Amino acid sequence: MRVLLIHERYRFRGGEDVAVEAEEALLKAHGVDVASLIEDNKRIRGGGTLGLALRSIWSREGYDLVSRAIAAHRPDIVHVHNTFPLLSPAVYDAVRAHGLPVVQTLHNFRFLCANGVLLREGVPCTDCLDRTLKWPAVAHACYRGNRAASAAVAAIGGVHKALGTWRTKVDLFLALNPLSRDLFVAGGLPAERVLVCPPAIRAPESLPAVDAPRAGALFVGRLSPEKGVETLIEAWRGIDVPLDIIGEGPLAADLARHAPAHVRFRGSLPPSGVSAAMAKAALLVFPSLCYENFPLAVAEAMAHGLPVLASSGGAAVHMLEDGVSGGFARPGDVAEWRRTAAAMMAQPEMLRRMGAAARRVFETRFSAERAFTRRMDLYRGLRNTRRSLRPDADAA
Repeated sequence: MRVLLIHERYRFRGGEDVAVEAEEALLKAHGVDVASLIEDNKRIRGGGTLGLALRSIWSREGYDLVSRAIAAHRPDIVHVHNTFPLLSPAVYDAVRAHGLPVVQTLHNFRFLCANGVLLREGVPCTDCLDRTLKWPAVAHACYRGNRAASAAVAAIGGVHKALGTWRTKVDLFLALNPLSRDLFVAGGLPAERVLVCPPAIRAPESLPAVDAPRAGALFVGRLSPEKGVETLIEAWRGIDVPLDIIGEGPLAADLARHAPAHVRFRGSLPPSGVSAAMAKAALLVFPSLCYENFPLAVAEAMAHGLPVLASSGGAAVHMLEDGVSGGFARPGDVAEWRRTAAAMMAQPEMLRRMGAAARRVFETRFSAERAFTRRMDLYRGLRNTRRSLRPDADAA
């Protein structure tokens, strides 16, 4: 099995980038012949927001990059992750031109929403969900506060929905949780080709002892508005427990200026540093305002035996059991986050039991072996189906 992974990194490293690296490592560890075509948004220089957004609809350079990668590596399967904005959906045309099957992991909601997170003014928004002409995104300037650029980015979903790109050029879509699958199907993706498949997850090299000392709370993620970190900082003004924040993003400097002294900003850390922090913390806090798709920080915490307090109503409800492996608070509700976090932190033995339960769920549902088996079953099924449709299938 030869697999070509395609991904475009973000300016600020986030969960999608981590997931793709984990995916590549997982496949290679099991002997799969993997090649990667990685673009990087840090390469963007000038060109203006509108010009860049227009390019994101269809990019000749993206088409050519993928064509050359396929010619060089001759894969059986092409697995696409992020293509925004430099690669664009032109990657599907390039793969189709070579007669190969395409798998697309749905890490975000870009097909349905100009800002990619189904969030407007701090609350979930599905106004554009099933529209071909996504005019609410333009009216509200959902992409970077710019109406012209919002129109261009919204056209990615609208144009390709009208052209049938999602129906005819992608063999299989992988939604990361049941809620996301329902949203994508409601938005027009073909239901029979949208499966739920969690991402590959980095497991810790060694687990802390069950009775190892743990203290304090931890946040891991991008420091951007949709992640709800502002809610967390406000809540923590009334909680006398240290909070470590790992990550970078556009809000980092402002959050650090206004945070109380017992909230410590540690910047971006390598995986080993994140793992060490998760092994020592007593609670992971995940205050996201948006639905999310599959919060890797939550899954990685579970792998470390670390319980989680997460926002209710989003992807985490499919990962955690309230009162068993974690807890929930309403997104954006400072008073509820303060009350719930303080109550949980005051019960270290309960947190220890929750952490052990979270680890058991991780081993059952999200282990590397489960992830690898899922992927290979999907890849083999697609490869065999494609071969059976070829005129020379018997000879092959």
